[in-house]
Order: sequence, then C-alpha cells, then structure tokens
Amino acid sequence: MPERVQERPDEPERYGRGLLGRIGLAEVYNPSMLPTLRPGDHLVVHYGGVVRPGDIVVLRHPFQHDLLIVKRAVARRTGGWWVRGDNPEVRNDSREFGAVPDELVVARAWLRLRSPRGVQPSVRSALGWTVSAVRPLAPLSRRLRAR
Repeated sequence: MPERVQERPDEPERYGRGLLGRIGLAEVYNPSMLPTLRPGDHLVVHYGGVVRPGDIVVLRHPFQHDLLIVKRAVARRTGGWWVRGDNPEVRNDSREFGAVPDELVVARAWLRLRSPRGVQPSVRSALGWTVSAVRPLAPLSRRLRAR
C-alpha cells in the first residue's frame, strides 16, 4: 500500500502569505514512520522551511507527484535529499526511488499531534494521552551529535 499524507490547507502558493501562510497541517496515513509517527497522527508543518539532516519532511513522491509522503531527511546527496522511513519494514523511500530533488520537498514537520483514537475513557488514560499528544519533532542527528 503506498504511503500518503493528507495535507490541510492546500500548499500555499510559493510560501508568500507571511508566517501564518507558511504553516499547515498534514495527516499521516501509513506506517512507514513507526514508531515516531503513527497512522492518524497530525503534523504541524512549515512550508519552505530549511531542511537539515534528521528533520521529518513532507515531500512529493518522485514518481507520482500528486502523492505526498512523510520521511526523515537523512543526508544531502547529488540530486537532492536522501530520505528514509523510520520503519525498517517499509521500503517506500530513497532505497527505492533515489535522492529526492529539492523542489519536491514541500514542508518540514515541527510538531506531532497524536490522535486520541484508542485512548480508554478513563482519567488516567486521558492524562497519559495529554502528556504525549503534542511532541516536537527534533531531528535524531542533533541528539546523536550531543553525545
């Protein structure tokens, strides 16, 4: 099953409506970014943001430009960004389609908003979900450099 992301609102025209016009919301549908992102999670994204290794990005699939996917930007390579999913079982990434040109990178994810689906109707479950529902998406590479 191909990975896809539903993007809301539509991608701003060339990122020109001030800071608020450059922020959007994307919904994750597939498991390629497990355990970091689950199907049903939402991402607060920044259109046209600077991408660094380790960032989670929304991009257009190189072979199907109307399909948006979420991947981790691993490294700059000749021809663009090498991207990978966090789930080793899913290979719909640069191992399959190579480096992704810069013009296909749509946005950089800032925050993950976890879906409340599956949360038990109890105070304890609701509190646990509240604590974990909003999480900044700090790049893994920055954490590794801090060792």
